[in-house]
Amino acid sequence: MNNYVYIIGNKIYINLTNRCSNNCDFCIRQGREGMSGTALWIDDEPTAADVIEQLPTNLDDYEPEVVFCGFGEPTYNLEALDEVASYLHCVDKTTRINTNGQANLINKEDVTELIVTSCDVINVSLNECNADKYQQHCNSIFGTKAYEAMLEFATLCKQKGGNVIFSVVDSIGAKDIAECQRLADRLHIPLRIRAKE
Repeated sequence: MNNYVYIIGNKIYINLTNRCSNNCDFCIRQGREGMSGTALWIDDEPTAADVIEQLPTNLDDYEPEVVFCGFGEPTYNLEALDEVASYLHCVDKTTRINTNGQANLINKEDVTELIVTSCDVINVSLNECNADKYQQHCNSIFGTKAYEAMLEFATLCKQKGGNVIFSVVDSIGAKDIAECQRLADRLHIPLRIRAKE
């Protein structure tokens, strides 16, 4: 069975794809089958209807925020993301996307208007303090240009009224975290530091 929806604690997560433009050395999917007992490797990417069908019927019993975050980069399946987000907003849920920020490269166009409409919180994985270090850890198919594209994506989302947050994993070390903080401050985007899983 393809699992497009999984639950951790009282929070609903949506798994839209296994495709990703990065192959990060710290990614949670390295050597794992899934999260919290739910297998997240899927054979087929879902339509919006596939996702909605798997959502719990008692949505009110779960946290208000639903998160687009699975074993891939959600913006590879942008149509489903947009439609599912619209549905969730209609049933009084808010949405967050955890993204590598390469959506414009992936989709070969500026999709930030759709992202800020669909996602109430846009969590962009900053991951490192410069393009070379980013590529060293994240191995993007787009090479070092992925880093600037990610920063531009975050900036455009913010300019269009999006609630943007950067995140880094603490395994990059205190010096690089401090550099990331300075960069985030320059862009007026909050930075969240998370522990490596």
